Amino acid sequence: MFTSPKIAPSILSADFMNMERDIRVIEQGGASFVHVDVMDGHFVPNLTLGVPFVKQLKRITDLPLDVHLMISNPLYQLPWFLECKPDIVTVHAEALDESAGEFDRAIDMIHEAGSKACIALKPDMDVNVLKPYIGKLDMVLAMSVYPGFSGQKYIEGTEDKVARVVEMARAAGVSPLIEVDGGLGANDPTRAVAASGCDVFVAGSAVFGAEDRAAAIAAMTKVAQEAQA
Repeated sequence: MFTSPKIAPSILSADFMNMERDIRVIEQGGASFVHVDVMDGHFVPNLTLGVPFVKQLKRITDLPLDVHLMISNPLYQLPWFLECKPDIVTVHAEALDESAGEFDRAIDMIHEAGSKACIALKPDMDVNVLKPYIGKLDMVLAMSVYPGFSGQKYIEGTEDKVARVVEMARAAGVSPLIEVDGGLGANDPTRAVAASGCDVFVAGSAVFGAEDRAAAIAAMTKVAQEAQA
């Protein structure tokens, strides 16, 4: 919380026919993570990347892979993705059955594989679902759009959810990274979530849709830094 801002460009908005080129550009442009949107066509209405792609991506970049699993059966598929050695793995709270102990099982599986664990929340999910697990998480992702497609507008009030996660973490004596995904750029939403405690800023079209991607990353970073200050 309130660590140096980290920009995580989402390759969902990159040129899939020139992916390695686009990864090199964001490496040189100051990105902190590569955000990898995995969608199964069931949990969200879009179908994107799978295990073979993540495995190849790991081979071409030294940037940490931030693998965001928007899938309906994470416990079944987690072992496949964990074999790729991603740096951070995110599963959605909405895809886990708390009564069956699936939050703990997912977090433990990720940690046992040597990756960092993150739980994501859709805009309408209550942050209190994280309370029993906040001490085990390395990162929390607050979605500021409904997952499925890039280029959506930021949902107002996400900054309040970030503030509630910060409060919960401080009460537990822990400091996971807090990530926000959706509608961010060098804009007011980035300023709002940064001021509330966001550390990691996911941006797809704001980076890959820019003519100068390094400048776009630098501009987002500057906005976040000023807001944190």
